[in-house]
Amino acid sequence: MSSILTNTSAMVALQTLQSINDQLNTVQNQISTGKTVSNSVDNAAVWAISAQMNSDVTGFNGISDSLTLGASTVAVANQAANSVTNYLTQMKTKIIAAQDGNADRASLNDDITALKNQINQVVSSAQFNGVNLVDGSQGTAVNILSALDRDTSGNVTAAFIAVATQNLASGGYTAKAVFDATNTTGVSGAGDTAAFTLDGTTGGGAATTGTIQIKNADPLVAGDKVSVTIGGKIATYTVTAQDAAATSVEDMVAVGLKNSIDKLGITGLTVDFSDDGTNPGTLTFTNTGANDLSVAAQFGNAGSGGLAAMSSIDVTTAAGASAALSKIETLLAFSIKATASFGSSSTRLTSQEDFVTKLADTLKTGIGSLVDADMEAASARLQALQVQQQLGTQALSIANKAPQNLLSLFR
Repeated sequence: MSSILTNTSAMVALQTLQSINDQLNTVQNQISTGKTVSNSVDNAAVWAISAQMNSDVTGFNGISDSLTLGASTVAVANQAANSVTNYLTQMKTKIIAAQDGNADRASLNDDITALKNQINQVVSSAQFNGVNLVDGSQGTAVNILSALDRDTSGNVTAAFIAVATQNLASGGYTAKAVFDATNTTGVSGAGDTAAFTLDGTTGGGAATTGTIQIKNADPLVAGDKVSVTIGGKIATYTVTAQDAAATSVEDMVAVGLKNSIDKLGITGLTVDFSDDGTNPGTLTFTNTGANDLSVAAQFGNAGSGGLAAMSSIDVTTAAGASAALSKIETLLAFSIKATASFGSSSTRLTSQEDFVTKLADTLKTGIGSLVDADMEAASARLQALQVQQQLGTQALSIANKAPQNLLSLFR
């Protein structure tokens, strides 16, 4: 039965053409984006998985940067330790020569003094991004971010590689009255250490603010080091010759220490510098974070450390030359051990960096298998749908002419 009111053929042809157009739009979107799943509308489950994996890849890229920075820091320390070992070996040669009764011990001692100075300079300057692993300023170890561990519940925790520091500084330690520390709980002290706790928003009983004032009661000299440990992280500033010569040495050291602390990026911690004319070199610590923060400041001379015995080496006499022979062996053993330790840490960091890079590449491959479009198949599908679209258009045109054919029945 034919009807001029209801054109069933046209409706079927129109529905078919709309379906073809929808498929054509989908294929064209796949070709333009390169993805079969470009948003959550395409496939919510697959998109959610790929979004989480993309987030992990971004995190691994950050870890790779951290490992690169850590590896560079260790490489500088390793080079410094190697140089110290070489200089100590040269010093051993001079000491052995001084054992001879006919040796010019005064000249040999001058050469040894020059080598001591060179070692001290190497140790003092062996820093990367403000971190020196060979002068004793960073505590016993420095943690390098190495991984993000996700458990079965989806909780993520950071993992670290602990790089052992090696104190290759020489000379003795002399206490100085560098700090005057106070906070609102009344804790105070003056000397070469200062410590207090800043209360977090989830804690109680301690102050949320505290101050450390840099003092110059015992004059600061170039090479002196001031370090502050905050929540397990260490910031260090080394007094320069320009600082020591300035009338406002306290302010210059305080500002340098503040900049070093700011680089730590401790959540919730702000450090403000002030000088009201009466209390120069004052740093105010404020904790707005959830967790308590322990603050411990420490002073150390440039030159206190594992090579302390080096400062007493003197070969101008037969007795001194004999004693120096024993000391140099101990110093060399310490230096060689330090160099080996840095070499081991460097290898571990490099291996972890290589693993993280490969892991990120593997995740990218997995994401691609989930969401990337098969361009060959999409191209073939596009051509087929374009042909179907043309045929569908013709079919709809023919169906739309059907009512006109009924007119011939009435002629």
